[in-house]
Amino acid sequence: MTEGNVGVQVGDRVCVTTAVKVFHHPAHRGQSFNIEGMEGEVVEVIADWHGRTISPNYPVVVVFEGKFRVHLSPEELTVQ
Repeated sequence: MTEGNVGVQVGDRVCVTTAVKVFHHPAHRGQSFNIEGMEGEVVEVIADWHGRTISPNYPVVVVFEGKFRVHLSPEELTVQ
C-alpha cells in the first residue's frame, strides 16, 4: 500500500496522545480500554485499495504489544 500525506511513515515510533477507547485489547476483550499514552510502531499507512486512491477515516495502522493492532487518525498520534 502507498503511504498517504498524513505526516507519519511506516516504521515510525508513535505515542497515542488523545483518549481512544478500544474494545479489542487482548487483556480487556469486550470492555472499554483507553490506549492514551501507549507507544507502538506504524506498520501501514492506508492510501489505496486495489490500486484506487481512497481516503479512510483512520489510515494509520499501529501495532502495540504483540499482535495488538489499531487503526488510528494521524491527529491522535505524535511521532517519537
